[in-house]
Amino acid sequence: MNNQKQQKPTLSGQRFKTRKRDEKERFDPTQFQDCIIQGLTETGTDLEAVAKFLDASGAKLDYRRYAETLFDILVAGGMLAPGGTLADDMMRTDVCVFAAQEDLETMQAFAQVFNKLIRRYKYLEKGFEDEVKKLLLFLKGFSESERNKLAMLTGVLLANGTLNASILNSLYNENLVKEGVSAAFAVKLFKSWINEKDINAVAASLRKVSMDNRLMELFPANKQSVEHFTKYFTEAGLKELSEYVRNQQTIGARKELQKELQEQMSRGDPFKDIILYVKEEMKKNNIPEPVVIGIVWSSVMSTVEWNKKEELVAEQAIKHLKQYSPLLAAFTTQAEVLSEEPILKWYKDAHVAKGKSVFLEQMKKFVEWLKNAEEESESETEEGD
Repeated sequence: MNNQKQQKPTLSGQRFKTRKRDEKERFDPTQFQDCIIQGLTETGTDLEAVAKFLDASGAKLDYRRYAETLFDILVAGGMLAPGGTLADDMMRTDVCVFAAQEDLETMQAFAQVFNKLIRRYKYLEKGFEDEVKKLLLFLKGFSESERNKLAMLTGVLLANGTLNASILNSLYNENLVKEGVSAAFAVKLFKSWINEKDINAVAASLRKVSMDNRLMELFPANKQSVEHFTKYFTEAGLKELSEYVRNQQTIGARKELQKELQEQMSRGDPFKDIILYVKEEMKKNNIPEPVVIGIVWSSVMSTVEWNKKEELVAEQAIKHLKQYSPLLAAFTTQAEVLSEEPILKWYKDAHVAKGKSVFLEQMKKFVEWLKNAEEESESETEEGD
């Protein structure tokens, strides 16, 4: 009798080899490319048919592993070699973005193809974002017409949310900026983006990824000025973008001014030095006096810790303002600090009640005088008419 245990039959062997062979065929990049290109060629330029073909093929082909190959084909017609040139030894198709007509309507239609594909296969989202970042770095390897088509397509995809504005980081590549490719590409991109949405929506998208203050980096360092940016994009038909960047620059300058002012006051710098600094910033950044006095006021108010006892707030405020009155006086030479309307609004309903009752009582006579002056002014106007 044989005491050795008889080995149980196993299903490894041949089945394992078959599975590996099938896997190798399924994951072969050349075979994947051939299948996609053949299918696109058969569908022709009917983009509805292209979208349906891509939808159906996802069940049979490994989109997850070959996302880059798939998107290379849809954009350029074949697999891209480093630098942006098409690989010579590979099949190609004319059913792609680069071979299409160079107009916004065609690019909008192609955007729908990408939208449908990514909605159907959600896992392609990250791969598509990586693809576009790569394509932007390859811009020098494409023709001007191909760059224009890609720019329009990217603008549409940014507008409908398929792409995140962070992909624009690729445009800050030193070589692309130096040769003017980034700025020229940005013109086409922003035109199609703003055409789909508006400048406010574009600004919101840029703010989300902290790129709202980086647009001037599309130019070399020696040309990174508001004047150059404004001239370039206004002449290209993007006046709203120029104005947006100018406003952003102004806002940034005002924030920086207030920050520096608060630091100077905390250090106890002489008023003459502070005044000189503020006047230089006013001139450099074209900040009007009424805006400056608001910045100075906010800075002055932030340098003191206010008493929690409301009956002492008014006395503390007067003492504090007397100390800084020379600074305030230096920037109230040619305009009203506040008009009647905001004062009356504040007195009526815009103040915080806590700690303000004494101050409001002291303001009562002044507010009544303002109301009477306003009524007299309106009467005189009506009589004049």
